[in-house]
Amino acid sequence: MQTWIQSINWSEIGTKALTVSIQLIGILIVFLIIRAIGKKFIATSFKKFSEQRNISHGRVHTLEKLASNVFSYILLFIVITLIVGVFEYDIAPLIAGAGIVGLAIGFGAQGLVSDIVTGFFILLERQLEVDEYVTVAGLDGIVEEVGLRTTRLRGFDGTVHYIPNREISSLSNHSRSNMRALVDMSISYDDNIDEAMEVMQKVCDKIAAEEELIKEGPHVVGVQNLGDSDVVIRIIAQTANMEQWGIERRLRKEMKEALDAHGIEIPFPHQVNLRKEVN
Repeated sequence: MQTWIQSINWSEIGTKALTVSIQLIGILIVFLIIRAIGKKFIATSFKKFSEQRNISHGRVHTLEKLASNVFSYILLFIVITLIVGVFEYDIAPLIAGAGIVGLAIGFGAQGLVSDIVTGFFILLERQLEVDEYVTVAGLDGIVEEVGLRTTRLRGFDGTVHYIPNREISSLSNHSRSNMRALVDMSISYDDNIDEAMEVMQKVCDKIAAEEELIKEGPHVVGVQNLGDSDVVIRIIAQTANMEQWGIERRLRKEMKEALDAHGIEIPFPHQVNLRKEVN
């Protein structure tokens, strides 16, 4: 055993280990430099492309993210190939093996292929972009990232949803035009409907003059419903995208204050207790 240990050329092993370590460190440094330069180049290129073609920020951000991911995958594969070469393995079988594995994935992972094909057409047809408000696979939220395999959606409660692209059978994009603000206000049957509508319209005109986010209206369209104890009057307006909720909140607040000021009652449930006295 001692003879075998003495026969080992420790100097050669140490030199080889040092050489491999230096090569690995060099590959890692070059990888980090190229990745930083590549991502910077991609970002700069898409910024110039956006300025020249006047493309929306959301679409540019989506395509930039996708290009950056593809670049990272290709660079990572090259680095792995170089690392294998450092340990003096034959690279040709690795590349051939990667082709065979890719072919197997193509036949076996049909879901993955479906994700990629669907994601490609979503991007090609510009069905959605980053920062848009959409409904996808029954989920509402803001698009954070669109990839070839998955779409990342952040719900309004903060939950992040990762949706495989093959599950996007239908898509509703709420960010491509003005949105509708809709408010229903109730008054009692004892109040004058025409007077209530006149008060509400004055509030609408006041808010329209003050809010630049309102593109059309608000208008009091009339009686929407006759309830058990109330008359429902509807108000609608067109607002800038994603601003409809704020306008609805302001309309409700100021409508309530105006109706109270004119003595017009907004009905609410009442409870009547009857007590029977026994003589």
